[in-house]
Amino acid sequence: MAQRIQNLRREPTSALMAQALNFAGRRWALRIVWELRVGPLNFRALQAASGNISPSVLQARLHELMDLGIIEKIPSLGYRLSASGDRLFQVLARLDKWSINLVNTGNY
Repeated sequence: MAQRIQNLRREPTSALMAQALNFAGRRWALRIVWELRVGPLNFRALQAASGNISPSVLQARLHELMDLGIIEKIPSLGYRLSASGDRLFQVLARLDKWSINLVNTGNY
């Protein structure tokens, strides 16, 4: 295990992974994906579900998420996860399980 970690430390972070981490670090981006897990939400419902994010920041994140192909805008329904967004949600679902285990075991 120690050798594996040492080998990983020698490898630079790939450009693609760096982009993914930069995206994940954008405030509200992953929260929006998480809130859309239950299905389409219009702008106001998504704003309320996301902890009342400011309209301008929400609009900016929605455009970013659409540009990345993570969400789609559906007329009269609002925003929903695309197939790519659903795959990202699956990663977040695993993170949710990990966080629950972390809290339940007191290992935080």
